[in-house]
Amino acid sequence: MSGQPLPCAPQEIGSLFLFEKLTPEQLGRLCAEGRVEQFEPGPVYTEGEPATCFYVLLEGTVVLYRRVGGDDVEVTRTSQRGVYAGSMQAYLGDRVRQVYNNSMRVTEPTRFFVLPADTFAGIMQEWFPMAVHLLEGLFFGSKNTQRAIGQRERLLALGSLSAGLTHELNNPAAAAVRATATLRERVGKMRHKLAIIAQGSYSPEVMANLIDLQERTAERVAKAPTLSPLEASDREDALSDWLDDHGIPDGWRIAPAFVQAGLDEDWLDQVAAAVDEELLPSAIGWLNYTVETELLMDEINDSTTRISHLVDAAKQYSQLDRAPFQNADVHELLDSTLLMLSGKIGRQIKVVKDYDRTLPRIPAYPAELNQVWTNLIDNAVAAMNSAGGEGTLTVRTARDHDRLLVEFRDTGVGIPAEDRGRIFDPFFTTKPVGEGTGLGLDISWRIVVNKHHGSIQVESEPGDTRFQVLLPLTVVEEESA
Repeated sequence: MSGQPLPCAPQEIGSLFLFEKLTPEQLGRLCAEGRVEQFEPGPVYTEGEPATCFYVLLEGTVVLYRRVGGDDVEVTRTSQRGVYAGSMQAYLGDRVRQVYNNSMRVTEPTRFFVLPADTFAGIMQEWFPMAVHLLEGLFFGSKNTQRAIGQRERLLALGSLSAGLTHELNNPAAAAVRATATLRERVGKMRHKLAIIAQGSYSPEVMANLIDLQERTAERVAKAPTLSPLEASDREDALSDWLDDHGIPDGWRIAPAFVQAGLDEDWLDQVAAAVDEELLPSAIGWLNYTVETELLMDEINDSTTRISHLVDAAKQYSQLDRAPFQNADVHELLDSTLLMLSGKIGRQIKVVKDYDRTLPRIPAYPAELNQVWTNLIDNAVAAMNSAGGEGTLTVRTARDHDRLLVEFRDTGVGIPAEDRGRIFDPFFTTKPVGEGTGLGLDISWRIVVNKHHGSIQVESEPGDTRFQVLLPLTVVEEESA
């Protein structure tokens, strides 16, 4: 947008703090190559457009704002003479994409001193060569440092996740190994018991009854109900008494497995009726091995299913086999991240999932959103550890007009008021030296705002901190990160 051209007075330009040390000749050149323009209330330039001009405020009021999702978020509002905006990095030339990093509008008739970007760059390099070199070094050095530490941040997160995943995988894997070894032993004893039974003078009818009992016992194991500890104890006592009454040795050892398998006294009465009295101890022993074998196979199945679930969660978290941009179920992403971080969260922190399952899938970069969830959960856990190591992490999803809300609420120490405005700044951290890079929230902000056109905000007081991520339900526009 162009303003109304006005005369340029070197004396007025020289009164601005930015130019007060310049010579009369330099001020004359600025007026000759630049211009003074007056803008009526409205936009001056728009974020993302090619940065063609450098603006210095002479008189009036300016507002700088950025587009966050579907909202314009005000960054600065000022009437201070001499403040500047626009193509401030023109001196870097084509080494950096020269676009406006924010939008500017004026709220009243406002005058600016305006320099074309190429003129501003040429004057900077001619008049302040050493300053330009220092600024270039600062700019690119900061970028490189941020990139390197960002990679370090991701590696630290990966290391933490790998340690947690290893711990989570170890438990079911060890259980499967133990169950397999015990199963091998039980199957060996079952073969031995079967050999003893086969050597007896049992009729084909009795053998058929035994095999039928074995089949039906295995079916009952698969349908065994879940009992409370008190119910299980009462049933174990009743079965132990039945086994003792029928002359079965070590009934107290057999009873717990039978109860776990869903067998009761009525079932044992059926067994006793199906075989002769002298055969009953061998039949009970054989059925006990059947029960133990079925229970061990269930344990192996549960353990391997758990391992498979963890591997699936790791794939879901990393999105290794999926397109970078896709329609994603936020709840699947949250669940995989919580599972991957379960070892770090620990048992003293209660996790509450308050999901709105009616929410639709959203267009997103899932792997990068998982990084956001990781950073926010990690911060919440750290805050609760600082408050004594116990607490509640509540993860909530909901619809907020045309956006999807993901909220992480913790009962930790909270964020001091003086730090809340800085937590998204690069390299700012409240963690002890060596424990945080200060880039977790900066990276999260860039992923949510720049990559997904969403917003991220925080509300905090001791015992109640809430990070809220708002994401568009539909594609806004493609934009490079």
